[in-house]
Amino acid sequence: MPNKKKTTKISIWGKIWRIALAIAVPLGGGLIISLFTRDSMTKFGTFNQPPLAPPAILFPIAWTILYVLMGLASYFIWQKGRYSRKKSDSLLSKAALIIYGIQLIFNFAWTPFFFVLDLFWFAFVWLLVMWALILALTIVSYKISKPAFWMLLPYLAWCTFAAYLNCGIAILN
Repeated sequence: MPNKKKTTKISIWGKIWRIALAIAVPLGGGLIISLFTRDSMTKFGTFNQPPLAPPAILFPIAWTILYVLMGLASYFIWQKGRYSRKKSDSLLSKAALIIYGIQLIFNFAWTPFFFVLDLFWFAFVWLLVMWALILALTIVSYKISKPAFWMLLPYLAWCTFAAYLNCGIAILN
């Protein structure tokens, strides 16, 4: 029996609510972690840093933008899976959202490993696993939603740079 197209109409407020929730998840998680690691940017300034290390003020700005983009990407992935006629699209979207959730946990856990526990090398390996998850999510999102794919690319690029910084700090400290 062929899949029937889901014709549930969502009001504009329903869409706004779902988009806001998708953005609130990464932003909220990032906010909670930042509350537990309030002094992290002060501490960052005390580390011997590799070349190209940006000023500490750039990090909360960059992460806010990245969390908004990640949330929007997750919304587009979810939408595609929910309203597609193809079962394969629905399964691919579910897989992408599972990867998204796992990498988000890795993202939130990295900060305490690095800034609270000073486990620089462990945090670096953790970040490499997170980077692989983000790469997988980005690749899968290309098949699901081009806007989601483009929104995840800055996140992948930033985490590549973060790995460079993490490794550099681990070597120099």
